Amino acid sequence: MVQCEQFTTPVDAVISRMRALDSALPARDGLAVFNRVYLAVTEAVDRHIDRGRFLDARAAITLDVRFAERYLAAVDAAADERRPPACWRPLFQFRHHPGVRPLQFALAGINAHIGHDLALAVVDTCRTLGCEPADVEDEFDRVGDLLVSLEERIREDLMPGPDVLQIADPLTHLLGAWSLERARDATWTAARALWALRRLPEVAEEFTDRLDAAVGLAGRMLLTPLPD
Repeated sequence: MVQCEQFTTPVDAVISRMRALDSALPARDGLAVFNRVYLAVTEAVDRHIDRGRFLDARAAITLDVRFAERYLAAVDAAADERRPPACWRPLFQFRHHPGVRPLQFALAGINAHIGHDLALAVVDTCRTLGCEPADVEDEFDRVGDLLVSLEERIREDLMPGPDVLQIADPLTHLLGAWSLERARDATWTAARALWALRRLPEVAEEFTDRLDAAVGLAGRMLLTPLPD
């Protein structure tokens, strides 16, 4: 296990950046909806780190920061009119669409960040710390558990009321087609595969591109405009 003596990372800077985005973006902006969700997750992870709830604080901090950097890089790319990764493009494309509901924006962002960014963040973390994926699996699982618990709150906060959300509502079926737990399991497999491919850069790049495209396709479906 990687030890955590005298190690600091810019977790506070990451949180400050997300808070600045939250203040600057209109509340109904699809990116703002996801950013609020992710800010809550990052603050929860930070509290767990401060309270010593991770077995390896250094690995948890590094994974948290490397993970967030992937999201913030996509935000910067879109702001600079560069192309973000394919997994993020649907959210940026539809962020102002009146037919997309807030819960869809939240899930599309989670899909992009978990399905694509987290796998790459695990590899980034292993390279930074000089360890293997197995060395950060506990931290990966604990972060995942936090995400699952927060997803329940997200659905409660953003779900339409019982009079609106009926069985015939397309949103009901859309929600049933995507699972955070399945996405997390697939991400861990992808991270291990990418780590195994690190000495085959061309194959690793192709694998990453296909993962990016597949997650982007799922995100596009999650953002299908729905009738009121």
